[in-house]
Amino acid sequence: MNKVPQLHKHASPKSVGICIVTCSTSKFAQTRAGEKADDKSGNIIERLVIQAGHYVKARYLISDSKQMIQKHVRKVLSSPEIDALIITGGTGLSPRDLTIESVSPFLYKFIPGFGELFRKISFDKIGSAAMLSRALAGSSNGKVIFCLPGSPDAVETAMTQLILPEIGHMLKVSREH
Repeated sequence: MNKVPQLHKHASPKSVGICIVTCSTSKFAQTRAGEKADDKSGNIIERLVIQAGHYVKARYLISDSKQMIQKHVRKVLSSPEIDALIITGGTGLSPRDLTIESVSPFLYKFIPGFGELFRKISFDKIGSAAMLSRALAGSSNGKVIFCLPGSPDAVETAMTQLILPEIGHMLKVSREH
């Protein structure tokens, strides 16, 4: 077995600053109306991030709007405190799902294996509907960005099986010169 990944992980950051963004037009409308929105997926991400010893540096609930999504991506890319952005929601096939189209122009490097593995794990759980997921990851400006479906189960799967085990390693490699 190749020991390079283990060596990289050993030299990787153990704790990173993370921004969580939930894209949901309906939940955003609830908050605008003064109601409390039940952001289950955002809550799962926050709980798992903290349990893993990382820090939630910012958390937002926004509408499925290209302008809002891109505003938050720009904010993360310019923040020295934030190492990673995890976006949940807006990754489906509906015309209102704009996360992938909004985030992709900011990515310097795409991480195709993330989406491939996510869909494989999802296929094993839910069958052929997994192909509808457009989960995506990439790096930009020494940071990593993940776009996840809005489903709480999908979020938990991505966080526990893919993101948290590798986030430090991904940051280390994306920052090498």
